[in-house]
Amino acid sequence: MTPGLLHRSVLVTRPLQQAAGLAQAIQAAGGRAYVFPALDIEAVPAVELVEPLAHLAAADLVIFISPNAALYGMAAIGALPARAQCLAVGPGTARALAVHGVSSVVTPDGQDSEALLALPQLHDVAGKRVVIVRGVGGRPVLADTLRQRGATVHFLECYRRVRPQADAAALLAQWQAGGIDAVTVTSAETLHNLAALLGEAGRPLLLHTPLFAPHEKIAAAARHFGVAEVIATAGGDAGLVDGLINWFRKPHD
Repeated sequence: MTPGLLHRSVLVTRPLQQAAGLAQAIQAAGGRAYVFPALDIEAVPAVELVEPLAHLAAADLVIFISPNAALYGMAAIGALPARAQCLAVGPGTARALAVHGVSSVVTPDGQDSEALLALPQLHDVAGKRVVIVRGVGGRPVLADTLRQRGATVHFLECYRRVRPQADAAALLAQWQAGGIDAVTVTSAETLHNLAALLGEAGRPLLLHTPLFAPHEKIAAAARHFGVAEVIATAGGDAGLVDGLINWFRKPHD
């Protein structure tokens, strides 16, 4: 059987420390991965986490909203309090927690805050103390809804998302020569950073290259940005690669 991405070049914009898995999956499907991180992740200094960490000892529920939250959060926490139930957004976050010895993790079927809020563990939370482990400035819907349900909510914001200082000249040259067939982005912020790094010369290329995003919210943000062909895939690296293979399998104008 012919590999699904044979001779296709796919732009991988994940943070560098998280790009290898997707790049390898693209290559395993016969494609070429061009890794150009459009997002960097930085740990929040420990001095800024003293007060947030103090809330953990009394927590009934600890919620990790991303693999980065698991990575940077557990580096700061060390070990979760035995009394706390642990929840995570998606299997990738659960796997990242398992690396740190956290095995009893509740995950929803979906991979967003809305899917978490549908879990029975988060329905009757009146009087419960919740700590949400996330990056600085995450979406408010999870905390707002839990507070409406009667929970006390604190944040442990353990990492920051920043735009890399990167030179896009080599990427632009390859793209202009027809060397990029698809773009993958895993957040709206990544898309906007990529556009800024490409500059005006790269904007038409970005808007007219098929873009693949592992969530409909990200896909909607890309459409709003002006990307002509946006494909929402299933979550995670596997979902992105399956979406790429399925799209390229069909004829397109």
